Amino acid sequence: MARKERKPLILENIYLETAGAKGASIGKAPDGKTIFVRNAVPGDTVDVRVLKKKKRYLEGKAISVHNFSELRTEPECEHFGICGGCKWQNMEYSAQLHFKEKEVLDHLSRIGGVDISHASKILGSEDIYFYRNKLEFSFSNQRWITEEEIKNNNEITDRNALGFHIPGMWSKILDIKKCWLQRDPSNNIRLEIKDYANKKSLEFFNPVEQSGFLRTLMIRTTTTGEVMVLVQFYREQKTERENLLNHLKEKFPQITSLLYAINPKGNDSVYDLDIKVFAGQDHITEVMEDLKFKIGPKSFYQTNPVQAYELYKVTRDFAELSGEELVYDLYTGTGTIAQFVSKKAKKVVGVESVQEAIDAAKANAKANGIENCDFYCGDMKDIFTNEFVQQNGTPDVIITDPPRDGMHPKVVENILNIKPKRVVYVSCNSATQARDLALMKEDYEIIKIQPVDMFPQTYHVENVVLLERKN
Repeated sequence: MARKERKPLILENIYLETAGAKGASIGKAPDGKTIFVRNAVPGDTVDVRVLKKKKRYLEGKAISVHNFSELRTEPECEHFGICGGCKWQNMEYSAQLHFKEKEVLDHLSRIGGVDISHASKILGSEDIYFYRNKLEFSFSNQRWITEEEIKNNNEITDRNALGFHIPGMWSKILDIKKCWLQRDPSNNIRLEIKDYANKKSLEFFNPVEQSGFLRTLMIRTTTTGEVMVLVQFYREQKTERENLLNHLKEKFPQITSLLYAINPKGNDSVYDLDIKVFAGQDHITEVMEDLKFKIGPKSFYQTNPVQAYELYKVTRDFAELSGEELVYDLYTGTGTIAQFVSKKAKKVVGVESVQEAIDAAKANAKANGIENCDFYCGDMKDIFTNEFVQQNGTPDVIITDPPRDGMHPKVVENILNIKPKRVVYVSCNSATQARDLALMKEDYEIIKIQPVDMFPQTYHVENVVLLERKN
């Protein structure tokens, strides 16, 4: 006997009060349960299709809007709602800042038990579009077909795409006409490559069958106008590859680093690829104050460089350096913060788990003529020990900028054992930051809190906290 299909549960006239985890809007279901709603804005009154039922809450998607929120604005991007990159583009920027700040303070007070009276107003971004310095696009010969195309019922002949993965669907690529995240020539380069490939009948990648020629495109830019383009090919076709890259070289003389890689692997990751220089240099260079940072195709660098400068200035100000302090920079990455604070410190010791990042940190420090930075590679919980401190000296200030998971309990424990005068905690996840601050609050007093918006049109937010030793 065939199983009856369940009718979807539709909740009508749900007023959405605020924004919550991962940018969802929050309302109350008729039974009093909290419901997290996608595809809506706080202040909307909507009908919701329930997608998940949990013991204490529901998750759903808005399917119709009865009353539109005053916080709404018209999205700039034609791909909004399908592409998952800018989930808050339909919300006024001032409202985005409000909800980001609220999330940070809610986490600190609720999870961390922190006194939030020291918090400063969130630092907004001057650029709310075209602020990213790196985008990665995928080729596909099985592009995502939009609902509008399906409704039109026309025969679809062009299935090639060069764009972004549809959220939750690794094999589906949305063809992007214009992206509002990266300055030109980014859009022009992407569109030119797609147009050239179609005219020359170059084969786009098939992610299911793992076949084709054109695989991925990465574009990196700097505030100084340098441009890096890296094209991944699934297989080598020397003539076609050279013709495409020569076409790019001639069409876009502003490309200062034109690279390629042959990647027959099961994934698109660049980190273990042999990347070749076709034209120009093997890197681009970013500038921050009097520092230069060499960025290769595998390098990590903050994706919003203008706002990263603001974040680093907050961090340096919070550290209150006089030139006599020994500073530890935990989770140093490529040593950007370490070098940024170095001229106001006696010495900086950076620690990071990725060897390539440490190599880049050492190379950049040398190129910048910085001699008071030492960098060490190792898992933070294993390398950051009493023995390490005995070898390198007891820090006066610790700056820590961990990944989203926050600091390992052993790292927190060792900070408490070392007892530096000040700790500056930079975080991209205020929930795990709040958890760590709760472990430190008996020994440290929170002096300053500064949320910083690095990613307009998204729900992501950074936060910087200054802690001072109580005695």
